[in-house]
Amino acid sequence: MSVNKAILIGRLGKDPELRYTPSGKAVTSFPLATTERWTGADGQRNESTTWHNIIAWGKQAELLKEYLSKGREVFIEGRIDNRSYDDKEGNKRYISEVVVQNFSFIGSRGDQDSSPRSESESPPPPASDDLGSSDDDLPF
Repeated sequence: MSVNKAILIGRLGKDPELRYTPSGKAVTSFPLATTERWTGADGQRNESTTWHNIIAWGKQAELLKEYLSKGREVFIEGRIDNRSYDDKEGNKRYISEVVVQNFSFIGSRGDQDSSPRSESESPPPPASDDLGSSDDDLPF
Protein backbone atom coordinates (compact mmCIF):
# COMPACT_ATOMS: atom_id res chain seq x y z
CA MET A 1 0.00 0.00 0.00
CA SER A 2 1.20 3.54 -0.68
CA VAL A 3 -0.12 7.04 0.01
CA ASN A 4 0.74 10.28 -1.76
CA LYS A 5 -1.16 13.09 -0.02
CA ALA A 6 -0.38 16.72 0.78
CA ILE A 7 -2.63 18.92 2.92
CA LEU A 8 -1.76 22.61 3.02
CA ILE A 9 -3.24 25.84 4.35
CA GLY A 10 -1.37 28.87 3.14
CA ARG A 11 -1.39 32.14 1.25
CA LEU A 12 -0.83 32.71 -2.46
CA GLY A 13 2.50 34.32 -3.36
CA LYS A 14 1.09 35.71 -6.62
CA ASP A 15 -2.08 35.62 -8.71
CA PRO A 16 -2.82 32.23 -10.33
CA GLU A 17 -1.73 31.92 -13.95
CA LEU A 18 -4.33 30.26 -16.21
CA ARG A 19 -3.28 28.60 -19.47
CA TYR A 20 -4.87 26.13 -21.85
CA THR A 21 -3.23 23.06 -23.36
CA PRO A 22 -3.35 22.63 -27.15
CA SER A 23 -6.31 20.27 -26.60
CA GLY A 24 -8.17 23.03 -24.69
CA LYS A 25 -7.79 21.76 -21.11
CA ALA A 26 -7.39 24.49 -18.48
CA VAL A 27 -4.36 24.45 -16.18
CA THR A 28 -3.45 26.99 -13.50
CA SER A 29 -0.41 27.31 -11.28
CA PHE A 30 0.65 29.48 -8.36
CA PRO A 31 3.08 29.50 -5.44
CA LEU A 32 1.64 28.88 -1.97
CA ALA A 33 3.43 29.88 1.24
CA THR A 34 3.00 27.95 4.48
CA THR A 35 4.53 29.44 7.62
CA GLU A 36 5.46 27.61 10.81
CA ARG A 37 5.76 29.73 13.97
CA TRP A 38 7.28 28.64 17.26
CA THR A 39 8.89 29.98 20.40
CA GLY A 40 12.48 28.88 20.94
CA ALA A 41 14.01 27.74 24.22
CA ASP A 42 15.32 31.30 24.66
CA GLY A 43 11.75 32.65 24.49
CA GLN A 44 12.27 34.27 21.10
CA ARG A 45 9.54 33.94 18.47
CA ASN A 46 10.70 32.26 15.27
CA GLU A 47 9.10 31.54 11.92
CA SER A 48 9.98 29.60 8.80
CA THR A 49 8.16 29.87 5.46
CA THR A 50 8.06 27.06 2.90
CA TRP A 51 7.00 27.71 -0.70
CA HIS A 52 4.98 25.09 -2.60
CA ASN A 53 4.28 24.93 -6.35
CA ILE A 54 0.55 24.32 -6.84
CA ILE A 55 -1.06 23.14 -10.08
CA ALA A 56 -4.72 22.47 -10.90
CA TRP A 57 -6.46 21.14 -14.00
CA GLY A 58 -9.86 21.50 -15.68
CA LYS A 59 -12.77 23.18 -13.90
CA GLN A 60 -10.76 23.44 -10.67
CA ALA A 61 -8.14 25.48 -12.54
CA GLU A 62 -10.76 27.92 -13.79
CA LEU A 63 -12.39 28.28 -10.33
CA LEU A 64 -9.06 28.87 -8.58
CA LYS A 65 -8.13 31.53 -11.18
CA GLU A 66 -11.51 33.24 -10.80
CA TYR A 67 -11.65 33.39 -6.99
CA LEU A 68 -8.04 33.50 -5.77
CA SER A 69 -5.47 36.29 -5.85
CA LYS A 70 -2.14 37.11 -4.26
CA GLY A 71 -2.32 37.00 -0.46
CA ARG A 72 -5.57 34.99 -0.30
CA GLU A 73 -5.65 32.06 2.12
CA VAL A 74 -6.69 28.64 0.78
CA PHE A 75 -6.90 25.01 1.92
CA ILE A 76 -5.35 22.63 -0.65
CA GLU A 77 -5.43 18.85 -0.66
CA GLY A 78 -3.61 16.99 -3.40
CA ARG A 79 -0.84 14.67 -4.46
CA ILE A 80 2.86 15.43 -4.78
CA ASP A 81 4.21 15.11 -8.31
CA ASN A 82 7.85 15.37 -9.40
CA ARG A 83 8.82 16.13 -12.98
CA SER A 84 11.75 17.37 -15.00
CA TYR A 85 12.08 19.76 -17.92
CA ASP A 86 14.84 21.41 -19.97
CA ASP A 87 15.33 25.14 -19.39
CA LYS A 88 16.16 27.71 -22.09
CA GLU A 89 19.87 26.88 -21.85
CA GLY A 90 19.20 23.15 -22.27
CA ASN A 91 19.87 22.28 -18.61
CA LYS A 92 17.68 19.60 -17.01
CA ARG A 93 15.62 21.06 -14.14
CA TYR A 94 13.53 19.23 -11.56
CA ILE A 95 10.39 20.50 -9.86
CA SER A 96 8.01 19.20 -7.20
CA GLU A 97 4.37 20.26 -7.40
CA VAL A 98 1.18 19.63 -5.46
CA VAL A 99 -1.54 18.64 -7.92
CA VAL A 100 -4.88 19.83 -6.52
CA GLN A 101 -7.51 17.18 -5.83
CA ASN A 102 -9.69 19.17 -3.39
CA PHE A 103 -9.68 22.75 -2.13
CA SER A 104 -11.61 25.18 0.06
CA PHE A 105 -11.52 28.95 0.03
CA ILE A 106 -10.78 30.48 3.45
CA GLY A 107 -12.19 33.88 4.31
CA SER A 108 -13.66 36.22 1.72
CA ARG A 109 -12.17 37.76 -1.40
CA GLY A 110 -11.31 40.92 0.54
CA ASP A 111 -9.45 39.04 3.31
CA GLN A 112 -5.98 39.02 1.70
CA ASP A 113 -4.49 40.94 4.63
CA SER A 114 -6.37 39.21 7.46
CA SER A 115 -4.39 37.73 10.32
CA PRO A 116 -3.29 34.11 10.03
CA ARG A 117 -5.38 31.30 11.49
CA SER A 118 -4.36 30.27 14.99
CA GLU A 119 -2.87 26.85 15.65
CA SER A 120 -5.95 25.81 17.65
CA GLU A 121 -8.36 26.29 14.75
CA SER A 122 -8.97 23.21 12.65
CA PRO A 123 -8.95 23.42 8.84
CA PRO A 124 -12.24 23.49 6.97
CA PRO A 125 -13.40 20.23 5.46
CA PRO A 126 -12.07 19.91 1.91
CA ALA A 127 -14.37 20.11 -1.08
CA SER A 128 -14.77 16.45 -2.01
CA ASP A 129 -15.75 14.67 -5.17
CA ASP A 130 -16.67 11.56 -3.15
CA LEU A 131 -19.87 12.68 -1.44
CA GLY A 132 -21.26 9.17 -1.09
CA SER A 133 -18.65 7.73 1.27
CA SER A 134 -19.26 7.23 4.96
CA ASP A 135 -17.29 5.99 7.95
CA ASP A 136 -18.87 2.56 7.40
CA ASP A 137 -16.86 2.31 4.15
CA LEU A 138 -13.50 2.61 5.93
CA PRO A 139 -11.46 -0.60 6.14
CA PHE A 140 -10.53 -0.09 9.83
